[in-house]
Amino acid sequence: MLKPDSWIKKMALEYNMIKPFQPQQIKNNNISYGLSSYGYDIRIADEFKIFKGSDKQDIIDPKNIKPALFEDFKGASCIIPPNTFILARSLEYFKMPSNVLALCTGKSTYARIGVIVNVTPLEPSWEGYLTIAISNTSNSAAKLYANEGIAQVVFFESDEQCQVTYADRKGKYQSQKYITLPK
Repeated sequence: MLKPDSWIKKMALEYNMIKPFQPQQIKNNNISYGLSSYGYDIRIADEFKIFKGSDKQDIIDPKNIKPALFEDFKGASCIIPPNTFILARSLEYFKMPSNVLALCTGKSTYARIGVIVNVTPLEPSWEGYLTIAISNTSNSAAKLYANEGIAQVVFFESDEQCQVTYADRKGKYQSQKYITLPK
């Protein structure tokens, strides 16, 4: 069942599911973030990995990623070159309960300029900072703002426990603290 704001607030405050937690939607000339009706709008931190590639012959292989294909950048904003992508991380740290799954989707403010956000599901018992892939599908450079909203997470609680959680499987992205390249 999709969970409302009151449940999200309780889980964040009592069980540290989201840290830091903003209990209301913050706008104030920002791209909004914080608690919403049926989800939580997350922010991006000020750390980025900008895909730069080296030439047209490069193959991006998720089984053998070359860190040199990315440039580390830290700043209050980040420019994504046209028709490429960056990696970022959430400002919020998540600790998912063992009977909760969350899905993440991009904010419409960015989607309306051709910026697409991709994050895989937050599985039961997973914890860490989200690594977020952000693609610029337009022919112009796009600007992202650190410490402002980037995506919305919606939470689904099951009335029964899954048989094997992400932690039980010893998932390879458990407890990630930084932007994590494919393993």
